[in-house]
Amino acid sequence: MTITIDCRMLDASGVGVYLRECLPYFLASSHRFMLLGEPVRLTALSKNNRNAQILACAVKPFSIKELFLFPSALLEKINNTDLFYSPYFNIPGGIIAPVYTTIHDIIFPDMPELTSRFGLMARMWFYHRAFRRSKKIFTVSQFSRSRIQHYAGASLPVVVTHSAIQPYLLRPLPPVNKTNTILFIGNIKRHKGLWCLLEAFFQARNEGLNHKLVIVGEKNNFRSADTESLKKLDVADDSLVEFTGFISDEKLKTLLAEAALLVQPSLYEGFGLPPLEAMVSGTAALVSDIPVFREIYADFPVMFFHAGSSADLKEKLVSLLRDKDAPRVALPEPLRDRYTFEKTASIILRELTS
Repeated sequence: MTITIDCRMLDASGVGVYLRECLPYFLASSHRFMLLGEPVRLTALSKNNRNAQILACAVKPFSIKELFLFPSALLEKINNTDLFYSPYFNIPGGIIAPVYTTIHDIIFPDMPELTSRFGLMARMWFYHRAFRRSKKIFTVSQFSRSRIQHYAGASLPVVVTHSAIQPYLLRPLPPVNKTNTILFIGNIKRHKGLWCLLEAFFQARNEGLNHKLVIVGEKNNFRSADTESLKKLDVADDSLVEFTGFISDEKLKTLLAEAALLVQPSLYEGFGLPPLEAMVSGTAALVSDIPVFREIYADFPVMFFHAGSSADLKEKLVSLLRDKDAPRVALPEPLRDRYTFEKTASIILRELTS
């Protein structure tokens, strides 16, 4: 079987990681692959692999050109393969081969306040196009599956292929000392709940909590419609709230291991990886009790707080961190191995080729 994989979003954050980590397992199979995207990047990833042929393509996803002016020479090659797989919900116009897509979440219709009316209409058009065109859709949790079928109808085949921990985080670190840091990984969009964490953090500081909040990312990139968080951040003392700026994977790995606690205060996620990343690094996680976290972390040693409640989050922060020694986590092997990209890739391949 010959499979075309759309790799144009290979370096995007969530979608790109999902695809990059699954790709080696795809290429190790007995199938043949046409990889659509940037040639230099794809050559480095697929070198010495005779199963892979690269189709150079610079057409941007979700663009007018993708929909109506996609290169005919590429379409001819794609349509001569057995199927087309997109790791997101964009599909080039003119593809007649069977289409399979991945939709990680469906947040915009669920939380329409995150975008404009026009933005929501445009996204819903792309979602419904993916619903119509896809033979099967993959998604990362049972929660996301239920939300997709809510909008698409229960008859649409939606297969859960969990997200997973990146292998570099599983490699052992030299022993590290815990620091008085609370870690937040995410952006400042309102559904990530940073506003709730900031309220709880400052309340806990007023009650004597001797910790600082470390936010992974560039402060200048944290501009969004969440004006509540922006106001709090603009007046926050730099000694209490620190932005890391851009950091390498290895630096993030160290921060995860050194932190006293990771807090994930999200109001909505498709999966939500940072708590898993923290726990495999030996750090406790305090997470909101949204349905997807109840699903994904049901058997994990996380502590839940009421989503959107800064008072409950403050109480849990103080409860976990009032002791001198920060809580440490040692996941048993079955939990460390529950979510892997090898499993995810094998499910996708099975469904593509069945």
